[in-house]
Amino acid sequence: MSAVGGGGLGGVGAGAFLAELEEQPAPQQTTRRRGRPRIWRVVILTAAVIFFLGPLVASAKYSLIQQNGKYGFSNYSQILSNGDLRRSLFTSLEIAGLTAFIVVSLMLPTVVLVRLRMPKLTLLLEGVTILPIVVPPIVIASGLAQLQGSAPSWMISLWFNHPLTALTPIYVVLAMPFSYRAIDTGVRAIDLRTLVDASRSLGASWFSTMIRVILPNVETAVLGAAFLTIALCLGEVVIATIMLYITLPVELIQVGASNPGVSVGLSLISILFVFLLLFLLSFLAGRRRGSTSVRVI
Repeated sequence: MSAVGGGGLGGVGAGAFLAELEEQPAPQQTTRRRGRPRIWRVVILTAAVIFFLGPLVASAKYSLIQQNGKYGFSNYSQILSNGDLRRSLFTSLEIAGLTAFIVVSLMLPTVVLVRLRMPKLTLLLEGVTILPIVVPPIVIASGLAQLQGSAPSWMISLWFNHPLTALTPIYVVLAMPFSYRAIDTGVRAIDLRTLVDASRSLGASWFSTMIRVILPNVETAVLGAAFLTIALCLGEVVIATIMLYITLPVELIQVGASNPGVSVGLSLISILFVFLLLFLLSFLAGRRRGSTSVRVI
């Protein structure tokens, strides 16, 4: 009886408690109203748009002005018909592609090796790769120009005979600060040791592990390093000018002296090409963040 009575009293107490909860008003959830944006945000956004898009719009308008003063596309048609511009463009693209390939081929294994086997050398490697930023390009170009002037004939024919062989090693050194940090950030974001141990325990060689396991998981970082290298090669002018090599930026300066509209038009195309590369990188990075699984080829 006592057990039954206790259960009944307990049931009555629980019912009364639930009734009190139902009578109490539910707590109001504080919702953040979306009002009008603050004026300072609008001012900053407007200033940023004008700062970035203003020069591009002005350059596009100026590139459409023909020599007779009217608007047209004759400057862009001259870009296609000018043989010197085409040769300098192809030379710069060859240098940029080869430089990006060498930079990725050197930096990715180096970062992986240091992270796995020699972590104490991380600070040393970061200091070495920052040196191209510390040393001004004009100093590097002056030293290379003196070496070029006093070099033996075999070195001139082997190294300084063509801009592809002469400028590519220099641009590899100049791209080290950007490429190393981009690839190092991507390698830090993955569980490198687990991936390597799993791949090696399954019998894969180091080359296969690098190409089929590590590279697919850091492809965004590798593409970022490659795109930064390409942008650097397409915009570097100091070293190429002092060493008397005709690349795209050098040719743009020479063409701009006689026909500035053509030079501005080609410069605008180069900027849009770099923006397209960066947009592609952002798209791939967003797709990579949406997939959390480990990728193995």
